[in-house]
Amino acid sequence: MANSTSGLTRIIKAAGYSWKGIRAAWVNEAAFRQEGVAAVLAIIIACWLDVDAITRVLLIGSVVLVMIVEILNSALEAIVDRIGTDYHELSGRAKDMGSAAVLMAIILAVFTWVTLLWLHLR
Repeated sequence: MANSTSGLTRIIKAAGYSWKGIRAAWVNEAAFRQEGVAAVLAIIIACWLDVDAITRVLLIGSVVLVMIVEILNSALEAIVDRIGTDYHELSGRAKDMGSAAVLMAIILAVFTWVTLLWLHLR
């Protein structure tokens, strides 16, 4: 059935669904909570550092990207778990790929922070 809401009502409902998803990730996913705490600390540090705006955006953006990928990974895991708890090669592969995406986002964030801080502090 097509969604009949439009305009501001649609935006408000979409924001509510997004908030519900963030809360679900926080309540049900330990990795999301750990990365969330790390992201808040990193954002505070990025705002405290005496760096130019582009550097600050890159520092903050890299940790926000980790959070985005973690939410997508958690959604993927929820779908796989919904299908069934029996082991299936494709389910395991899907979960492993989601985990790999999170790892790659974390590596990118660490590389970004190390590179930008090294350039700033040298």
